[in-house]
Amino acid sequence: MHSTAKAGSRWLAFLLLLCTAQAFYIPGWSIKSYKDEEQIPLLVNKVYSDNTQLQYAYYDLPFVCPPTHKRRSGGILSGQSISLNLGEVLRGDRITTSDIELAMQRDSKCNFLCNQEITRRDLKRAIEMVKDGYVVEWIVDNLPGATSFVTVDKTRKYYAAGFKLGFTDTSSGRPRYFLNNHHTIVIRWRTAPGKAGQRGEKVVVGFEVYTKSIGPSNRRDETGCPTKLDDIDENFELYMRSNKTRESSAVYSDSSYYQEQEDEALDDDAKMTIPYTYAVYFREDPTIDWNRRWEPYFVNQEEGSRIHWLAIVNSLIICGLLTGIVLMIIAKTIRTDIKGYKDAAAEEKARIKRKSKTGSGSRTPKDKAPGLLEQEVEGDNDADVSSDEEALEDVTGWKLLHADVFRAPVYGYLLAPLVGSGMQLLFMAVGLVLLSAVGILNPSFRGGFISFGVGLFVFAGLFSGYFSARVYKTFDGQDWRRNTVVTAILFPGMLFGIVFFLNLFVWAQASSTAIPFGTLIAIVLLWLCIQAPLVYVGSWYGYVRAGAWEHPTKTAAIPRQIPQQAWYIKGARSVLLAGLIPFAVIFIELLFVFQSMWQDKSGYYYVFGFLAVVSVILVVTIAEVTLVTIYIQLCSENYRWWWQSFLVGGGSAVWVFLYCVWYYFAKLHITGFVSSMLFFAYSAMACCVYGLLTGTVGFLAAYAFIRRIYG
Repeated sequence: MHSTAKAGSRWLAFLLLLCTAQAFYIPGWSIKSYKDEEQIPLLVNKVYSDNTQLQYAYYDLPFVCPPTHKRRSGGILSGQSISLNLGEVLRGDRITTSDIELAMQRDSKCNFLCNQEITRRDLKRAIEMVKDGYVVEWIVDNLPGATSFVTVDKTRKYYAAGFKLGFTDTSSGRPRYFLNNHHTIVIRWRTAPGKAGQRGEKVVVGFEVYTKSIGPSNRRDETGCPTKLDDIDENFELYMRSNKTRESSAVYSDSSYYQEQEDEALDDDAKMTIPYTYAVYFREDPTIDWNRRWEPYFVNQEEGSRIHWLAIVNSLIICGLLTGIVLMIIAKTIRTDIKGYKDAAAEEKARIKRKSKTGSGSRTPKDKAPGLLEQEVEGDNDADVSSDEEALEDVTGWKLLHADVFRAPVYGYLLAPLVGSGMQLLFMAVGLVLLSAVGILNPSFRGGFISFGVGLFVFAGLFSGYFSARVYKTFDGQDWRRNTVVTAILFPGMLFGIVFFLNLFVWAQASSTAIPFGTLIAIVLLWLCIQAPLVYVGSWYGYVRAGAWEHPTKTAAIPRQIPQQAWYIKGARSVLLAGLIPFAVIFIELLFVFQSMWQDKSGYYYVFGFLAVVSVILVVTIAEVTLVTIYIQLCSENYRWWWQSFLVGGGSAVWVFLYCVWYYFAKLHITGFVSSMLFFAYSAMACCVYGLLTGTVGFLAAYAFIRRIYG
């Protein structure tokens, strides 16, 4: 972590270039091959748990072997920090070279690593981390060390990234905690393709780690390695007796019960020594191609493909029903109303024209007084007025709002920046899903998803400023520079403020989840020095050059009175009812996304093809739900649709957040105030992003629909 303070400039340059060459490759490209006896660096990253949101750098743990900082063969320096891209830093990675020696094709039955001496306070921390189920992440050739499993039918092997720090035994009635202090490393290789293979070079296609807990009662040779690795008499229990008399510097309990460490004994000078050893084996595996070496990490997830298809079918059914309703509204109701209204108006004009021609061709009889003619004309005028009133009686519902439907909404100066930020997020989301679906953003590009997301968000400031300015001018806004400032600061500032506030709590926990200060400075520079100017350029072009959207009808000076509305189209009720339909489209896919984010943090969400299909269906569904809801509102003679369309479009975000709350209590086992606060805060931020994006889709769909029917 000592290199993070000076890394801000590197991350800023990374985002300008939108890639880091040493971390990025598409599967099948940038193959790294090794000669026999060539050193392969083993990198240690972090430890993480499904029961907490706090991660820690591996070398920050006081009970593991610290790096020796010695230079080994191949020029590798132990303990050297690896340069990280912005996404890796934000996801809590802290990658460092280790002292474990790997040389291609060189097996080693046992190697002594170190004797780590710990205090009682360090022991208590180890117990807490084992109790929370922390998992260790090591990396070899960009592959995470994995625990190997076999499918139920025993036909396929799959990996779970990471390996357990320790384990808990409750067979004696009381929990006893054991530490894994021996690691068996299995490197699977095959001959490199192409000319490198002809030269005898190999590529790594698998990295497996098997752990053991070896207690002090097991005999060890003069190097410190256990004499019998296959026959372990006793596991290494994390336990020290209270040492109030301070007669011994290291005491190990072989009793059958476990006793919690006494808080009052934390400051005594009792210590425990933990021996660490490892073994290395290289095994040829010609069944796995290099460009398919990530598939074992996903084999177990393939069982969920049927559920993904079920989610798509469910989404298509809902979207199909809505499409039928919308087509019925457009093809029958609206066309019939417009056609009938226009036909009636044309017939009335033709009737008046015929009367006027007849009146102009007649002459006044000489035997009639002038006053009688005036009476006849007055009678004809009364007939015309009564026919006009009859024609107006036929005009009902949404047709009455032609002079008010485009009236500027209240707080339009706030709606315009929200629509602009929604377009910015929509551009970012589409870019990420497309890049992931075509394979550019893949698990081998560690941190690439977040890095590209930040880069796309910053670049999309152009779209944010453009759409915000045009909407603002459409609402008769005058001070476009003020609108630009609000657009550039409102949403990004809210996100940065929340992240900074949460970071204070994570900093206090000394977790690698905390964003380093240099990274925060780099993010502020990206925000104020790149994104804000782009918003200004987009706003200038949208307000000065493009101008406001032209409406097909003129707005009356005096607004009409809105009649009493039905209960189901009032404010929050219509938002919640309409938002339930898009949520029904995505809730199955949400289960996989949440599992990847919160439960299987060591796993990887990779089914972006399914996500792309569901996302398209979601956008169509939101547009159709908004159209139906706004049409019902207009038929109730309520012309205040601007805010309502935005809120209806984003209404499913409320249900997504409620789903997050249910998921927390029903599926997760998160403990601790800070971890719970991180979960709910990040969930709320994600729902705000989702709500802005979908709200903008609903707003634009409703505006296009209303322009069409009133045009």
